[in-house]
Amino acid sequence: MSLATIFLFLFCFSVVVSANEKTSAYEELQHYDFPIGILPKGVIGYELNSKTGEFSAYLNGSCKFMLSSYELYYKPVIKGVISKGRLMKLSGVTVKVVFLWVNIVEVRRRDDNLQFSVGFTSANFPIRSFDKCPRCECGLHCVNEGDGDFRQKLPVSSS
Repeated sequence: MSLATIFLFLFCFSVVVSANEKTSAYEELQHYDFPIGILPKGVIGYELNSKTGEFSAYLNGSCKFMLSSYELYYKPVIKGVISKGRLMKLSGVTVKVVFLWVNIVEVRRRDDNLQFSVGFTSANFPIRSFDKCPRCECGLHCVNEGDGDFRQKLPVSSS
């Protein structure tokens, strides 16, 4: 076997292996200019039509947590259409506004901010707030993150 044949075989093998490796849902978000933290930890799979932008992301179950002063609820399946800097036609993500749960229908990236729309109003948040993925139940304020115990941290009072 010649050296050229070996190189050709190795090249073809590496192309086949890399074509079979699917990126994670979090990596896909980054391809579209979104931070990973707009999805909670625990996405178990996703589907994406790269031509239309239609996607579905799958969680192991429903997920609820606090983020800033907002309570968020993710259904087990989140759907929508993604394009560079824009998520639209969203379903499966709701936010509690006063006493009502309303659907987040669109997310847009505006420079270093994300604008979340519920249809009749929107709110802007700095992108750096979404550098880390929140965890179900405790959001970004979890203790013992490495060992599977995700109880919410209690606020420390200063005496």
